[in-house]
Amino acid sequence: MSAPAPDRTPVLTLDGLSVRLGPRTILADLRASLGGRAIGLLGPNGAGKTTLIRTLLGFHPSSAGSATVLGLPLGPKSEREIREQVGYMPENDSFIANMTAVRFLRLMGELGGLPPQAALERAHEALFFVGLGEARYRAIGTFSTGMKQMVKLAQAIVHGPRLLILDEPTNGLDPPARARMLELVQEIRDRGDCRVLLSSHLLRDVDLVCDEVLILKEGRVAACVDLVEERRANRSFVELELTLPSEPFVAALGELDCEVAVGPGPRLKAVLPVERTVQDIYRTAVDLGVVIRRLDCKRTSLQEIFLKAMEDNHGGV
Repeated sequence: MSAPAPDRTPVLTLDGLSVRLGPRTILADLRASLGGRAIGLLGPNGAGKTTLIRTLLGFHPSSAGSATVLGLPLGPKSEREIREQVGYMPENDSFIANMTAVRFLRLMGELGGLPPQAALERAHEALFFVGLGEARYRAIGTFSTGMKQMVKLAQAIVHGPRLLILDEPTNGLDPPARARMLELVQEIRDRGDCRVLLSSHLLRDVDLVCDEVLILKEGRVAACVDLVEERRANRSFVELELTLPSEPFVAALGELDCEVAVGPGPRLKAVLPVERTVQDIYRTAVDLGVVIRRLDCKRTSLQEIFLKAMEDNHGGV
């Protein structure tokens, strides 16, 4: 069976979106257009991440500007359609403790618009997908923290959404459970029929899963970055360590129009021209019988992007 065609619909557009809660402005003039397979939502505590998610789900009305989710405009007319196409995994537990996992997911599937029998079938499928097939008849209140996180993921995907919103999905998980959660999110992302919006305070999670990132600071857009382009633009900076110094290898890199700086001992730094790749370096080493002990592509890290956005007093895309 062939993979589904990738969804080209923009995931999220923000056009001057502002949100006031009582006398306070929580989100102010947000502007961004995001269309990647997986979008990271970052920001310090109080930046407005949760408020933005709740606004996208229709829980908070906008006070100014507009936004679209999967091409649908925010507002009362589209609220039900948006919720039918979005799966939401909240940060905090929201369970009926004495209900079994499969019964809970069936209920969530029906609330998502599925007929009862289809909801039951999807409930079983979703629980097996997250690794809870054998525990599906147990009461959720007896589950461990990791199992409860997996139930939250399962209920978010049970109705087959086009967009999956995850709020701190690895919260409280030990390293193996965290790795498993991220593997599942990557699998959902790579299927191509469901986009992901991941809100997390862990930069590593976002860097691993996402290809775009929206960074909020004090209720404003501090940065909106295409991580794929950012990584591609920084592939030309490489650091090498050879087993032995090699003047012929340095000269050969110069013939490839690389800018080369010779470090202490067998270490080199090189800037590749646009038409050259790392494979050209490896081919040159093979031709000259040079052994490369280590080669690192220098890239701007997500941490550097985040810290730069936090240092900018004015923010902006």
